[in-house]
Amino acid sequence: MASDDFEAGWRILEDLTSNAALIQQQVLEEIITRNANTEYLRSFLNGKFDKELFKKKVPVVDYEDIKPYMERIASGEPPEILLDSPVPELLISSGTSGGKPKMVPSSTEYLDKKLFGQSLRASVMMKRINGLNQGKWMFLQFMKPETKTSSGLVARSYITSLAKHIQQRKIKNDLYSSPCETILCSDIKQSMYSQLLCGLVERDEVVIVGAPFASTFLNIISFLEDHWKELCLDIRTGHASDLITDPSCRNSVSVILSKPDPKLADSIEQACSASSGKSWEGIVRKLWPRTKGLLTIVTGSMAQYIPTLQYYSGGLPLLSTVYASTECFFGLNLNPLCQPSDISYTLLPNMAYFEFLPVNSKDSDVFDEDSTIKENIVELVDVKVGQCYEVVTTTNAGLYRYRVGDILKIIGFYNNAPQVQIVGRRNVVLSLGPDKTTEEDLSKAVTKAQLHLEPFGFLLVDYTSYADTTSTPGHYVLFWELKKKEGSCGVEELDSKLMDQCCCILEEYLDDIYKMYRHENAIAPLEIRVLEGRTFDTLMEFFIAKGSSLSQYKTPRCIKSEEALGLLKSRVVGRFFSHKTSF
Repeated sequence: MASDDFEAGWRILEDLTSNAALIQQQVLEEIITRNANTEYLRSFLNGKFDKELFKKKVPVVDYEDIKPYMERIASGEPPEILLDSPVPELLISSGTSGGKPKMVPSSTEYLDKKLFGQSLRASVMMKRINGLNQGKWMFLQFMKPETKTSSGLVARSYITSLAKHIQQRKIKNDLYSSPCETILCSDIKQSMYSQLLCGLVERDEVVIVGAPFASTFLNIISFLEDHWKELCLDIRTGHASDLITDPSCRNSVSVILSKPDPKLADSIEQACSASSGKSWEGIVRKLWPRTKGLLTIVTGSMAQYIPTLQYYSGGLPLLSTVYASTECFFGLNLNPLCQPSDISYTLLPNMAYFEFLPVNSKDSDVFDEDSTIKENIVELVDVKVGQCYEVVTTTNAGLYRYRVGDILKIIGFYNNAPQVQIVGRRNVVLSLGPDKTTEEDLSKAVTKAQLHLEPFGFLLVDYTSYADTTSTPGHYVLFWELKKKEGSCGVEELDSKLMDQCCCILEEYLDDIYKMYRHENAIAPLEIRVLEGRTFDTLMEFFIAKGSSLSQYKTPRCIKSEEALGLLKSRVVGRFFSHKTSF
C-alpha cells in the first residue's frame, strides 16, 4: 500500500471491523474446507466441514500436543499432515516467553496476511500522526541465521521470514532508513552498526525511530553508547567502518554514505560527547530532532521498560502499534498516541479464526480438561467487556484451536471487533506451594518498587525472577540490574535500607494469597539480588546462542533454565531482603 494512500487502508479497516462475525465465519470455512482432508483434521471431521462438528470434535491444544506433527514435517514428511498447501519454511519462535523455542509451519498466504497487517499498521499511524509520510522510519530489525532441518527444510525466525518475503515480492522499502541488505545481514553487530549509520546519515529525514520490542531498542541505545565515536568517524570521512565486512551490507551503506559530511559528524558528536559518561537523557530527540515517536512494543512483559524509554527518548510518544506473534498476527492499536497505560489492540477478524477461553485473572489455568474448555470457549464477537480470556487461534498455517498462551482483557469494541489489553502469559508465573504469582502481579509490583528508586537517580535496566526452594520455606528471588541516570552504578552506591524497602514494596503489591502464606511463614522473605552492569545483555546473548533472535527476544520474567540461572548467580553483587513482619 502506497504511503500516500493511507485512507484506503483505513477504509479496509472499517470494513473488516464492521463485518467481524461474517468474516470470522468465512475464515473458518475457508481454512477447514481446504484442510479437512489433512491427516490431523480428518481424524476429527471425516473430511467434512461443519462448524458445530469442528467445535465439538477438534480439541483445543497447546504446543506440546502438536509438536510431534511439527517434528514429522521437519523430518521430511508431506505437509498434508497438517495443511493442504506447501510448507516453504518453518518458523522458530524466540523461546523467551514460554521457556523453549517453538517450531510452526509457514505458508505463502500466512505471510501475505502478516504483510497486510503491517501495511494496515502504516495506514493507521499515518492517519493518526501528521507528517509520517513526509520522512523516513528508522525502525531497526535484526535477522537470525537460518538453519535447515534434517530433511533440508528451511527454519527461520518470523522477522527473517517476513523480510525475505518482502524481498522476494520486490516490495519497495523507501519508507525505511535501513536498506533491506542491512536488515538481512545475519551478523547482528554489523547489522546494528549499518542500520544506525544509515539512520544517522539521514537523521534530518527521520520521523520515527524504533525496534520491534522495547528491550531491543534499549540494546540499540547501549550499542550506540559504545560505538558513537566510530560512527561519527565514518560520517566525517565518508568511509564505512571496516567492521562492516558483509559485501551486500557494505555496498548498500556506501550508497547512503556517499561523501564526507564533517558538519553532520560534528553535530552528532556534540550530542553524544555531551551525554557520554553523564546523562543520555533525551538522546533520541537530540540525534533525531524531527522524530514524532518511538515505535516499539511496550505492552505485556515490555511494560517495565517504559520509564527507561521515556528517559532516553526525552518524553517522545511511545507508539506500541502491533499485536503479533510467530503463530499469528492479531491486531492493531488504532490510537497510537495514547498513553502506555491505555494501549489496546483491535483484533482483525481476517487474520485467523479466533476463539476465547474465559479465565480467572488470578488463575489462568482454571480450565484444564478439554471438555471443560469446549463448554466455555466463546467466539470473537461474543466476548464480554471486562472479562479476561486466553486467546485460541485457527490459522492458515496448520494451527487448529491452538492456545497461544496470551491472556487478554476485553476493554471494548471498535465497530464489531474486540479491543484487548494484554494481561500476561499463561504459565509464566512464580509458584511456591499453593501460591501462584502471575506475570501481571509481578509486573505491577516491580513498577511500584522501581518508582521508589527514581528520586534517588536509579533506573531499573531489567529484571527476572525465580522461586528458590533450596531452603525451607522457599522464597522468591528477583534479579535486578540498576543504572544511575548519570554514569554507571556499582553496588557500593546502593543504600541497603533503600533496597530493603524495595523488597517490602514488592511484597506489598503481590496478591493476598502470597501475603497470607508469608504471614504464616510458609514463604520466606522476598529477596532482590543486584547484578553487575550489562548482565542482561549477557543473558540475551546466551538465549540468542540457544536459538533466539534479537528482533524477537524478550527477557524471560521467570528463569527456567539452570544454565541461565547459573549465569545470573555468578554476577550478583548485592543481596537484599524484605523485613516485613505483618501484612
